[in-house]
Amino acid sequence: MFGGAIVAIVTPFRNGKVDEQALRKLIEEQIAAGTDGIVPCGTTGESTTLSHEEHDRVIEITIDAARKRVPVIAGTGSNSTAEALRLTRHAWEAGADGALLVCPYYNRPTQEGLYQHYRTIAEEVPIPIIIYNIPGRTGTNLLPETLAKLAKIKNIVGVKEASGSLKQMSDVIQLCGSDFDVLSGDDIFTLPLLAIGGKGVISVISNIVPADMAEMVDVFAAGDLEQARALHYRMAPLIDVLFIETNPIPVKAALAMMGKIEYELRLPLCRMSEKNEGALKKVMQDYGLIG
Repeated sequence: MFGGAIVAIVTPFRNGKVDEQALRKLIEEQIAAGTDGIVPCGTTGESTTLSHEEHDRVIEITIDAARKRVPVIAGTGSNSTAEALRLTRHAWEAGADGALLVCPYYNRPTQEGLYQHYRTIAEEVPIPIIIYNIPGRTGTNLLPETLAKLAKIKNIVGVKEASGSLKQMSDVIQLCGSDFDVLSGDDIFTLPLLAIGGKGVISVISNIVPADMAEMVDVFAAGDLEQARALHYRMAPLIDVLFIETNPIPVKAALAMMGKIEYELRLPLCRMSEKNEGALKKVMQDYGLIG
C-alpha cells in the first residue's frame, strides 16, 4: 500500500509558533521533487513538543497542501493508548491516507501489551496503520513474531523498521509476507532493505535531497543496481552528518542554511554545537547544496 521515498517532514517554527507558510512551501517542493509520501508529526516533525492543537493543525495543513497528490501518513503515536487513539481518529477524520504509530515509549510494555495497544487502535479506527519500531528512542523492541500477529489485522499494513538490525528486518519480511510494507526507518539502510524485499523508506535526508532519495528507490525498482549504489554512496556522507546530533537538530540546521526555514527548535532540543555545525556546512558545500 505504501512504498517508495516518503519524507518524514520537519515542522518549521517561526517565533515559537508553527510556520504554516513554510510548511506548505516545503510540501510543494517535496512533491515537485518526486517524493512518494509525506509523514507529518513524526520524530523529525518534533511531535513530542507540539500541543494537541498544533499536532492536529499540522496534519490538517499537510493534508490540505498535498491535495491527494501523494499519500499523507500522519504521525499519531503516543505512550498512552487512549491518546494515540484520539490522534489517530482525528487523522482519519481529517482525511489522512494512513497513520504512523510509534511503539509506546517510556512505560516499556511487554510484547502482549504492544499487541493489545495496536490491536485496540486498529479495531477502533479503520485507517491504514504503519507501526514504527525504534527501540533506541522507545526502550522497547517490537519483535518480528509480534509483528507477524499484528500483520494479520486488516488495516495494519506495514512497519517503519529502525531497529538497526538487517537480520530483524529480514525476519519481519519472511514472517509477515510480501503484502506487508516494510519501510526503512534509517536512511543508510534503505538500499540494503530494498535488496532483501523492503518497500522503501520514511526518510530524514529527503528533507534536504528529496530527488536523490526518490531516484535511488526508483532506479532500484527499475533494475539499475549500479546507479542505485552510486546514489547510496553519494548520499552516505550527508546521512552521517545529519545524525551527528539528535534528529531533527541537524536537518533543521541544514534547511535553515538553505534558506527554507528558520533555525528554530523546541527545548529540550537546541541548536547544534559550533563544531558540528561547521561539519554539516562542509558536507553540504561538498554536496553542492549551499555555496
